[in-house]
Amino acid sequence: MTISRPPRSRRLRSAPLAGGLALLTGLASCDMAPAYHPAKFAFPDNWQGQGIMRYGTPQDGALRGDWWTLFNDPLLDRLEEQANRANPDLQAAAETFTQARDMAAEAEAGLYPQVSAFAGAAKYKSSQHRLWRGHGSSGPEYMSSEQYYGTATWEPDFWSKIRNQTRMSQQRAQQSAADYALARLSIDAELASSYILLRGLDAQDAVYRDSIRTYGLAVQITRMRQAGAIAAGLDVSRAQNQLYATQAQETDLQARRAVLEHAIAVLVNAAPAAFHIQPEQALHFPEVAVPLLLPSALLERRPDVAAAEREMAQANRAIGVSRAAFYPDISVNAMTGFMDNGFTLADLTNSMYSYAVQAAMPLFQGGLRRAELQRTWSQYRQAEDTYRATVLGAFQDVEDGLTLTNQLRTEQAQQEAAVTAAMRTQNMTMTLYTGGLTNYLDVVVAQIAALTARIDEVQVETRRFQATVSLIRALGGGWSRAQILDAKAIRPFGPLQYEGLRVPKEAGGIAVGTSPALRDLTGPGLTAGSAAGLTTPAR
Repeated sequence: MTISRPPRSRRLRSAPLAGGLALLTGLASCDMAPAYHPAKFAFPDNWQGQGIMRYGTPQDGALRGDWWTLFNDPLLDRLEEQANRANPDLQAAAETFTQARDMAAEAEAGLYPQVSAFAGAAKYKSSQHRLWRGHGSSGPEYMSSEQYYGTATWEPDFWSKIRNQTRMSQQRAQQSAADYALARLSIDAELASSYILLRGLDAQDAVYRDSIRTYGLAVQITRMRQAGAIAAGLDVSRAQNQLYATQAQETDLQARRAVLEHAIAVLVNAAPAAFHIQPEQALHFPEVAVPLLLPSALLERRPDVAAAEREMAQANRAIGVSRAAFYPDISVNAMTGFMDNGFTLADLTNSMYSYAVQAAMPLFQGGLRRAELQRTWSQYRQAEDTYRATVLGAFQDVEDGLTLTNQLRTEQAQQEAAVTAAMRTQNMTMTLYTGGLTNYLDVVVAQIAALTARIDEVQVETRRFQATVSLIRALGGGWSRAQILDAKAIRPFGPLQYEGLRVPKEAGGIAVGTSPALRDLTGPGLTAGSAAGLTTPAR
């Protein structure tokens, strides 16, 4: 087979073209941003937390996104689902993510030529007495002009300025997705913690009501003894004081429960007037064993850590944008069209065109560009410091959760023993008083001690379950960095999509919209049918 070679003159003419294309390709691939290497940290060999928690291994099952199901409470499950679907703050975070996606699309548009079209018609009349128009002049008084033309403008991104700005916008959208995940995790944890506290107040109210019944019986006993001239009126007054004071404490607790219930209603997008959680007698949550993660895996599970890392990546790209300012800004402009004073616009003799290539570079700005470059380097170091602080805060949250869950578990066992002793003392003291072997002051002291111990026991148990929620939140609540969108999936619409732009296509599981259900503040789906535990407040 014979391979023919082009003539030498043809090869010589094509050599500058090939060289120019190679130069343009090399310039277009020139990236001024420094190589990005996220900060690496040295972690401790192990964590101090022990007890029901255990140090994780890669085989341990990670938390699921619906981690609240670990508490085995159907009503809590329903509230969490409603909050994730309709919470207004969460919906606002989703819209922020949508806007970040659109800003990324706007920045990416700068990589492409900007083409526009124009058409117009005009008619002009001049004065017969205009300057330089002599007497008897037959020059035209009217002139018409019809024209249409198109323009194209393109800025070759030789120094990756536009590409770095695009990548910054994409990374900002990824940061916004992590912020959405953090907002969702915070709302889920706040709802679960508030619900546990509400059930703790219910358990305290049961203790108060039980004590009120006991104190009411004590009032009757003291009155009977007074009527029999066995006890003084002072005993009756002390018994009544204890009864009324406990009733006041229960009333205060009911007020705090109502306020907490209102807060829960807002979290699930329901007006407090249409929302009420039926009280229960005791805490019934099971023991929740939360597997820990390896230190390096924790950074992949925390949305706030991921957001801080994406912010650091943006600062890195900003350095490239500042560096590009030291090189010329090159733009290509072209215009072509037709213009005539009639309707023969398509005639080539009426055509017009222009094209230009421009390059502009400031030669002296008094240190402006150097100041901008130095500022971006400082912003990058600041973002790195913020990232390090966020990582330290993540480990602090985990250590706090471990400490609280472990210590509160021990404290609860100790408090249970205190309650047993206090109840025994109260019963013995009342028996002695009924038999006339002690005064009623000892009874009051024993009653106060028993009530305090029982309330403290419920509060400790409530705090322990809340600490478990805090620990789950500190571990990321089942979120993973893999849920952050890839840069290619950030664009909120298709290349040729011109309809359906009101709501973007869903990405990363973050849905937005204006469903009528979001504007229904009566809690649809919560109180309908046989919703156990939820009713409309009684008026």
